[in-house]
Amino acid sequence: MKIYMDFNATTPVLPEVSETVADAMQNAWGNPSSGHELGTKARGMLDKARMRIASLINAEPDEIVFTSGGTESNNLAIIGCVQARRHRGSHLVTTRIEHPSVLNPFLHLLEHGWKVDFASPDLTGIVAVDAVERLIRTDTVMVSVMLANNETGAIQPVKEIAGLCRQKGIIIHADAAQAVGKMPVDVRALGIDLMTIAGHKLYAPKGIGALFVRKGVEIDNILYGAGQERGIRPGTEPVPLACGLGMACKLMQEEGSHARDRIAGLRDKMYSIMKDMFPGMVRFVPPDMTLANTLAVSFPGLEGAAILARAGDVMASTGAACHDRSVKVSHVLSAMGIDDTTAMGMIRLSLGIMTTGQEVSRAAESIAAAAMDLENERRGNGFH
Repeated sequence: MKIYMDFNATTPVLPEVSETVADAMQNAWGNPSSGHELGTKARGMLDKARMRIASLINAEPDEIVFTSGGTESNNLAIIGCVQARRHRGSHLVTTRIEHPSVLNPFLHLLEHGWKVDFASPDLTGIVAVDAVERLIRTDTVMVSVMLANNETGAIQPVKEIAGLCRQKGIIIHADAAQAVGKMPVDVRALGIDLMTIAGHKLYAPKGIGALFVRKGVEIDNILYGAGQERGIRPGTEPVPLACGLGMACKLMQEEGSHARDRIAGLRDKMYSIMKDMFPGMVRFVPPDMTLANTLAVSFPGLEGAAILARAGDVMASTGAACHDRSVKVSHVLSAMGIDDTTAMGMIRLSLGIMTTGQEVSRAAESIAAAAMDLENERRGNGFH
């Protein structure tokens, strides 16, 4: 039986979420902008979903804007905010470890005359506050730092960076696609202005996301149409998908710290089993600085893809991707300064709320055994 260890890539839709989506599709199919009974019912369910999302992150319901997912939320946050503040400055700051849906909007802005600086992380994948502070200028209008990295799970000091930005009147955006549902996320405590949520990362359907926009923050729409979502994101709202995201947020709020503690224990059990079997394995981020569900390790001298191919019962991700038949090291590991030999051997194992102890043991043993076999073959071929 296959073992799924790739919850950072996407999550299954929980049964309660599927039921909520199906109910909305059957019983709330009206246009929420319509004034008749069907429209009013759809609007009510949309409002309920908005409240559930807001409750999970300690926001106000009218600070939640529905989008199609994390990519759109990031683009709307970055480009929309920059457009609204273009008269205040022309400089932007982000980091070298962001998701492509953050990096590429900044590169787009760079090509259109904006000045952009990219902060680098340390060897553990953490971007220090002073690394961002050194890049801030008098004409800086926005800083974007992810809350937790999708590849390493490293949690970034967003609260401290946000405090720095507030002192200087700079808008701060956080891509929390990997964080929401996996760690406590409180937009008030963090002090951020904009935050991205991706439904399919927290057991909701694909095709739905949200953007937190703090009251008073100026943001221009990047799509043009009618006045839905306060005019920030025009287009008839996908009520069933929004209801699914709302239910997923409700369930994640109910799961609480108990589920995170259980998952962290399973993650560390997995690490211990693999480390005992393959002592040369290295861990990129200390456990207290990473998401409870994420374990990023490397088997130096080997290829992560080859290990997973050998451990065919485990579905996970590697730190290198194949493009045009050439294998390239992850931009995140490269930014961390990880040497190619170590980076090529990376495997990311990400657990979910339904992961069991038996699955963890089987996956750990399978991966470590595959790595041992490949290492023995490598040594047998005369490579040292």
